[in-house]
Amino acid sequence: MKHIGQPVRRNEDARLLTGKAVFVDDVHLPAMLEAAFVRSDYAHGRILSINAEPARRHPGVVAVYTAEDLGGYWKPGPLLVPPPPIEGLVFNERTQVPLARHKVRHVGEPIALVLAENRYIAEDAAELVEVEIEPLEAVVDIEKALNEDAPLIHDELDSNLSAHVLQGKGDYESVRGQAATVVRRRFQYDRGASAAIENRGIVASWDPREQELTVWDSTQAPIPIRNGLAAMLGLSESQVQVIAPFIGGGFGPKIMMFYPEEVLLPWASMQLQRPIKWIEDREENFYATTQERGQVHWAEIALDAEGRILGVKDEFLHDAGAYAPYGLTVPINTQCTLLGCYVVPHYHSEFKAVFTNKPIVTPYRGAGRQHGVFVMERLLDLAARELGMDRVEIRRRNLIPPEDFPYDNEIIFQDFRPLVYDSGDYPRCLERTAEMIGYEDFLSRQQPEARREGRLLGLGLVSYVEGTGIGPYEGVRITVESSGKVNLVTGVGTQGQGHFTSLAQVAAEQLGVKVEDVRVVTGDTRQFHWGTGTFASRGAVVAGNACHAAAKDVRRKILEQASEALEAAREDLVLEEGKVFVKGSPESSLALGELAELANPLRGAVKPGTEPGLESTCYFGPEQGATANGVHAMIVEVDRETCHVEILRYAIVHDCGRVINPLILEGQIEGGVAQGIGNAFYEQLHFDESGQLMNASFMDFLLPTALEVPDLDMDHFETLSPLNELGVKGAGEAGAIPVAAAFAQAVEDALRPLGGDIEILDIPLSPNRLFEILNPPDEEDA
Repeated sequence: MKHIGQPVRRNEDARLLTGKAVFVDDVHLPAMLEAAFVRSDYAHGRILSINAEPARRHPGVVAVYTAEDLGGYWKPGPLLVPPPPIEGLVFNERTQVPLARHKVRHVGEPIALVLAENRYIAEDAAELVEVEIEPLEAVVDIEKALNEDAPLIHDELDSNLSAHVLQGKGDYESVRGQAATVVRRRFQYDRGASAAIENRGIVASWDPREQELTVWDSTQAPIPIRNGLAAMLGLSESQVQVIAPFIGGGFGPKIMMFYPEEVLLPWASMQLQRPIKWIEDREENFYATTQERGQVHWAEIALDAEGRILGVKDEFLHDAGAYAPYGLTVPINTQCTLLGCYVVPHYHSEFKAVFTNKPIVTPYRGAGRQHGVFVMERLLDLAARELGMDRVEIRRRNLIPPEDFPYDNEIIFQDFRPLVYDSGDYPRCLERTAEMIGYEDFLSRQQPEARREGRLLGLGLVSYVEGTGIGPYEGVRITVESSGKVNLVTGVGTQGQGHFTSLAQVAAEQLGVKVEDVRVVTGDTRQFHWGTGTFASRGAVVAGNACHAAAKDVRRKILEQASEALEAAREDLVLEEGKVFVKGSPESSLALGELAELANPLRGAVKPGTEPGLESTCYFGPEQGATANGVHAMIVEVDRETCHVEILRYAIVHDCGRVINPLILEGQIEGGVAQGIGNAFYEQLHFDESGQLMNASFMDFLLPTALEVPDLDMDHFETLSPLNELGVKGAGEAGAIPVAAAFAQAVEDALRPLGGDIEILDIPLSPNRLFEILNPPDEEDA
């Protein structure tokens, strides 16, 4: 292939690097108001009164709205993903509201909206809104949330149970008694924040003369936002335009629909007939943008004497936060991803999702897959130790062999389809990664030498799968213009993945043009009307294949047009370098621009049964998700005194099917690894017993910097997916998924010379937590 598979530099980077790219905060409109929100200081409380009059009287304030002012517009938000068809499933639907009424359920929940001539005035006036709240006991600990005496977050429910789901296969209890080894532990994976560079932002502008609403929104899903706003506001979809310009990182939380701010600003703009802007500040981001992680697992694995898995049992609690608008996507991902790359004949998985008085949980890069990988890989590490077996060998013995694909795991995935892996070569990935990290040399030379010197060196090596490329569908329209340039429009949004380049490569492959001659437009509902959004590692799979189909159709039209114009058979034509020529006669040719003009005649007529222009619109909807996989390995050194962990080497073998652009792919994986390192060792949200977030700033919420992220040694395998014509699988989340498991194994390995049975069973580890592990209180102090 000429363009697909090439490390093409990104078309969009010139705009981004020179400051010419447009973000939501770059939108300035005449007479624009700015918004600030009054948010709850309490995690749980009953609203006794709200007095907004002092704020309304403040100079420069145009309006203040509370829940009572919204009238019939006040209603809970939609349930974005209904629960999958799993027998016996229990699901209590509770979604967020635009402004709190009667009760607040997490710190930061919006209570009132203040609109003023500028943000400074709006912030000052927000301080004047008098809110009287009767504090209630907060539900913070998910292990206590279902106790009979736990306070009820949603008064109309009997408990704080959000959902209860049981899936499995075989009969775990029957094989447990036959096992040579059974390992059981409690694992914890705590909450984190996505910490995008750009916080959320919205500009809404109602034009009363045109009766049209325009919304600039830092969303990953502009088309569903348009559809939802039109329905809520009583408008037709054609009256609403949503523009998602460049977005400084999304990572999942920007797919949430609908945030209160998204619901309120368009409505207020219509009430006041003035444009309104709201840009989330960093502190708000910690409370008002959704979070992820927060699970406790009680898991066990049963193995025979040769280290082969007989079965796995896992019971876990999932922290949903105060509301659950995104359904069960995160815990279902955990349940399905835990099986990993392995043959697990018997599986019992049961989870309860619980409401707590903390911010809402929705998918964030990895979306629950980290938790499953962490539990399974830790179980294998502990089992290998009990059996006296090498940790790579125990994995080698349990991997699904390549000849067993497609492999049916016999449970239901988040896309409501059976969890069937489409293709892969897991043993090859494992062996290659062990080779790249120098596994045998590390065990035989590096680690013994380091230990003789008193240094704590450890190695972690884990495998993972990633369910990607789920439906429902995406579409692409491709047009060859009279200039010879190609215009490509799609409904799938982007927030930095390189869609402007990778989609251009797919189109250029079929159309024989330069990649830089394909102009890609995304994130504008006036340009393309159908689609879902960018999430779940699906852009290259779903939009990529729609692009491939549309480009093939335009190629067909080009060759038909050229065949007639050049009086040559189609099979004798060559399409490259922006023109069509006859084989062996390069002087007999036509440029694409000339063909585009011929396809749109100024005189004559379009023949019956044909259509003008070199243009095509195609859609692609996969039958099921495609499964990417890989292996990560790292070597770390632990400083015994400071509890600092330095990653000395990092090796990755990754298989996402056909690679469209290795440069973009490696960037995606590097970004994911950086977030994974943060999740593993730095990022943790600390809530006190009253539900107050204690570290809502970058002073206290640690993020890895360039100094903490090592150079990555990366290799790519390509086992093509049989589920789509391009053979691609998703890659957007793969880098982040296995890092914590590899980190825990590596640190645990490094600490072995200190004696005892140190086990890393919770993430984030953090320097403080590592200090506690290394310096446990003696019994008298405890």
